[in-house]
Amino acid sequence: MTGFDVEADGQRLQKVLARIGLGSRRVCEDLIAEGRVTVNGEVAELGRRVDPEADEIAVDGAVMSTVVDGVTYLLNKPAGVVTTAADTHGRPIVTELVPDDPRVFPVGRLDLETEGLLLLTNDGDLAHRLTHPSFGVEKEYLAEVRGRPSRAAVRRLREGVELDDGLTAPAKASVPGDGLVRITIHEGRNRQVRRMMEAIGHPLERLVRVRIGPLSDHSLKAGTWREVTQAELLDLQRAVRRTGDDESGGTVTGEKG
Repeated sequence: MTGFDVEADGQRLQKVLARIGLGSRRVCEDLIAEGRVTVNGEVAELGRRVDPEADEIAVDGAVMSTVVDGVTYLLNKPAGVVTTAADTHGRPIVTELVPDDPRVFPVGRLDLETEGLLLLTNDGDLAHRLTHPSFGVEKEYLAEVRGRPSRAAVRRLREGVELDDGLTAPAKASVPGDGLVRITIHEGRNRQVRRMMEAIGHPLERLVRVRIGPLSDHSLKAGTWREVTQAELLDLQRAVRRTGDDESGGTVTGEKG
């Protein structure tokens, strides 16, 4: 038999979808038949072959990660650990808290003393979508602050706070108790939440990130991690909100608490 090369012609789409955990091959065939799967922006048909490394595959509009041996971890970062893959000062780093094979990198940053949820992955496209300011993925924090913010102070958080690098985008904010502020932002400015709290007159005592997009896990203890499930990855992709513009004016490398 000649003229047909399975590798050259790609892999069957339903096989790729099943391999990345979207369900059995039959379930994935149903997804395709229902018109819920696109390849490079076009609705796919049963029998479609794809190149997982080159084609953009989406389900219900959410772009799927098809990285071979792709892995994403959810870590509860303790205070005092640096969000980097290496540190010249010999301080503990987040990559030391997760498996070293395959090699993964932190998605965005939490500053040294900020605690809470952090993603680490070897999927560069996912990392880009979750950190670039034009996608606007929410990050929620629980902040312990000095004093109890007034209604006027909370309103400033919600409307935008003037910092030395400009006005912040409106945040979701509430005061669940004395000395506590729950705040959700989608920007990535350097030490943003800390500076916002200082600007309204309530400096931080402690800062914990409790949610990234749809991802939260109250059972994950400080310093421990777990692998993100395929269903959660799909939720993350759905949460990515492309605006086409850089809403925040922030930078990817400056995404810190």
